[in-house]
Amino acid sequence: MQRFDPISLKILWDRLVSIADEVVLSLVRTSFSINVREGYDLSCILFDHRGRMIAQGNYSVPSFTGTAPQTLAHMLRDCPPETLSPGDIVMTNDPWMGTGHLFDINVMRPVFRGDRLVGYTMSVTHLPDIGGAGMSSTCTEVYQEGLRFPVCKLAEKARMNQMILDLVRMNVRVPEQVIGDIMANVSCNEVGGRALLEFMDEYGLEELSGLSDAINDHAAAAMREEIATIPDGVYENAIQIEGIEAPIELAARIEVRGPDIAIDFTGTGGPVRASINVPFCYTQAQSYYVVKCLTIPSLPNNEGAVRHIAVTAPEDCILNAQPPWPTGGRHSVGHFIVPLLMGAMEQALPERVQADVSMMNVFSVKGHHRDGEEISSLFFLAGGFGALSGIDGRAVTPAPSNMTVVPTEIWENLTSMTVEKREILADSGGPGTWRGGSGQETVFRNDTGNLLDLALMGQRTEFPARGFAGGGDGALRRYLREGGEVDGKGRILLAPGDSVVMHEAGGGGFGDPLQRDLVEVQRDLDDGHVTAAGATRDYGCVVGAAGVIDAAATHDLRASRAGK
Repeated sequence: MQRFDPISLKILWDRLVSIADEVVLSLVRTSFSINVREGYDLSCILFDHRGRMIAQGNYSVPSFTGTAPQTLAHMLRDCPPETLSPGDIVMTNDPWMGTGHLFDINVMRPVFRGDRLVGYTMSVTHLPDIGGAGMSSTCTEVYQEGLRFPVCKLAEKARMNQMILDLVRMNVRVPEQVIGDIMANVSCNEVGGRALLEFMDEYGLEELSGLSDAINDHAAAAMREEIATIPDGVYENAIQIEGIEAPIELAARIEVRGPDIAIDFTGTGGPVRASINVPFCYTQAQSYYVVKCLTIPSLPNNEGAVRHIAVTAPEDCILNAQPPWPTGGRHSVGHFIVPLLMGAMEQALPERVQADVSMMNVFSVKGHHRDGEEISSLFFLAGGFGALSGIDGRAVTPAPSNMTVVPTEIWENLTSMTVEKREILADSGGPGTWRGGSGQETVFRNDTGNLLDLALMGQRTEFPARGFAGGGDGALRRYLREGGEVDGKGRILLAPGDSVVMHEAGGGGFGDPLQRDLVEVQRDLDDGHVTAAGATRDYGCVVGAAGVIDAAATHDLRASRAGK
């Protein structure tokens, strides 16, 4: 086995990560849709010739990073390594082989050094359209959601499969953007393959297996050591979340034994006739993410980092939905795996866990621009981040996925909608010694001159982000139109000139609010995160007419509340 001293290993490991970062930049700069170019709904990963992940781009979506190794395994099952040639490009968007829904394209390129296969590059991006009904919560089977591609060769020996491209072009609403994004995936993998070979030439590496062994074994050892510091035991949690006709029950059992963690979702409710079911690949990826956050968050992701984590779920549950259950909005349920598992681990690691997050707000828009061009796109909004011990939750910060919020000006140009308002929602973050992140109010007006179809996939509309260790819950997410609230998982037909108002949820607080430092409460007042009434109600602060906290009166009020 090839051995590397610690300094050399760090240098080589960092270089691999920098190559993955170069792949990300190539993808973003050549993409056509705002999903990738502005939203960074993507991941780029490098693998060795045995299919083990060795590096990912620093800016990558956690769920994609977790599903990519499973996707590559499916690809190599259907296209074995001995059948691959230089110039081949393999793809799939199958929800059960890819990332959990049809809208993500997974593109892989084998990397050859001469006639020897030495590794693979892969990119994953969310396409702006894949046909069918579009991304929503309302489909009742996967066949309604769009085109579903098995593992197939998009290119063979550098010759593109024109039939696949024509099939996509004929079945999507915005073919220029979709084909452009697919080709951006092809291009970035070409960049990654060349960079990987240049790296091998520079360091005289004939193959990557030895380096991959060293990287993954190091990560596995680090994970093993961290898991071993967690008290052995069984930790359980169950939560309810928004469903379609009734709440959905999610349950988890985490068993820690020495250097190993086993996560089981027995007790979770069954699939539903709506596009919020979750394939197991996505469930496993979110589970990996939680354990990684609680153990070795600063170490780059690779195969070794998850070697000591086992995840299981019954086939009849919503977190292991089987075909043909619809899965387009699988994040609406799958994102709750993070607070579910954090809640379980609160018993074991009370100082490391994060209070509940508000969840991202994702909605899709279909219609026509004022110039007549067709629109099919997503908008990402964010509520508040959950607080941690010693750290306030950030306002309007995406979680548990990390896509970026689309800039207002870009969205207005793309859709000819107008964003009338974006403003922090005071008192929306859960109170605590460390405050939950604030949500925001956003107002969208339809200035296209045409009817727009908005498909909502809202979370936290019934069950708020829970506070931990005595912290308070965050505010709920709300969707408002003239005439009142609308269904957070329904569709809105927005007539020309009509507006829709979205109130983003707040993150949960951490710790007793009466223990929050008065300097921090005053800063919250000054910055608009807390109102004077909220400071009195939630933090026991007496606020004068000038908006300044009266420290002496506050001390008395807090003492009287603590006495109760």
